[in-house]
Amino acid sequence: MTGEELVRNWIDGWVVSRGAAPPLVEPWGYTIHVGLQEHVSRHVIGATNDAVSEEAVRKAAGATRGRGTHLKVFADPERVLPWLGPEWEAYGADDFLMSSELTRAAVPPAPGGYIRHIWNRAGVTRVLVTDAAGAFAARGQIAPTGASAVVDQIETSAHHRRKGLGRVVMGTLQAAAHAQGATRAVLACTPEGRFLYESVGWRIEAPLTNAKYVGPVD
Repeated sequence: MTGEELVRNWIDGWVVSRGAAPPLVEPWGYTIHVGLQEHVSRHVIGATNDAVSEEAVRKAAGATRGRGTHLKVFADPERVLPWLGPEWEAYGADDFLMSSELTRAAVPPAPGGYIRHIWNRAGVTRVLVTDAAGAFAARGQIAPTGASAVVDQIETSAHHRRKGLGRVVMGTLQAAAHAQGATRAVLACTPEGRFLYESVGWRIEAPLTNAKYVGPVD
């Protein structure tokens, strides 16, 4: 699969997962209206790694004048950040785009003392793991869009880590997407999540540079 296809797969699943607007095609990639005060919209460059050009990044950055606009570039921050002006603020260091093939597999059981809850709403499957008393332990969601799916918002409470709950959530989500016809999945991850995903067979496809527009510097 090409880098362009990976980016489009991620975008298509992400907008479904988050309830964002359909992506607008731009000469350099895509614009997505998110609709939050601190995250009004986001620009996503439609290429990865060495295929990301300085011209594309500068055009996307130059098209922005509104605070609350974010920029996502699937390339090394050391290359990308010098192309942005001082009105852009980087965040989220060492994030990545990752992918995995989805195959039929047994769904891992929840460990003793935990309860798994699963539901589907508007095409998004969500998993919540609670302890026996009903307190939050872990969660995640997946949005299939045809043959591809996007894993999103994976989280484990600090009080419940190192108990295999992340594997339970990931295994449950991947099985649900495969049952709906998805054969591959993509996600954007933080450094903390990377090790979980690699441990269950995911691979890194590209670094992710994040920045947000903060306006002209006085």
